[in-house]
Amino acid sequence: MGAADSTAAPVPVPAVASRYDVPEADAFTRTYWDAAAEGRLLIRRCGACGRPHHYPREFCPYCWSEDVRWEAASGRATLYTWSVVHRNDLPPFGERVPYVAAVVDLAEGVRMATELVGVSEGELQAGMGLRVAFPEGVPVFGPATEASTG
Repeated sequence: MGAADSTAAPVPVPAVASRYDVPEADAFTRTYWDAAAEGRLLIRRCGACGRPHHYPREFCPYCWSEDVRWEAASGRATLYTWSVVHRNDLPPFGERVPYVAAVVDLAEGVRMATELVGVSEGELQAGMGLRVAFPEGVPVFGPATEASTG
């Protein structure tokens, strides 16, 4: 087939380019990622023992009950620990260094792995107040401000 052949079938192009830094949503996690795209953070809470958990699972990691449901989180958190990443050879992270990989304690009582944005390395301290943001539909955390702590 030549370049001018108009009978060639078009090559399918995905609607959204794949990102290496975001997990691919499946039937179960679609609810989580759709909420994040709308600027809402969800966690799971067990109906049997009442404990919240994150990352999303179809069962309670504490009592193994399957009576778990989605719940809106407040978006408030405190910094538990962090690491400033200065080198990462995996795409697309190499283009983003340095960045801050962190673990935060959500106000609802669960820990979450995330990235910190909008804060310099010298400002980081355990226990600092944070607030969720959703650049490109991905939950990350930045410093809480008086206006955002409401």
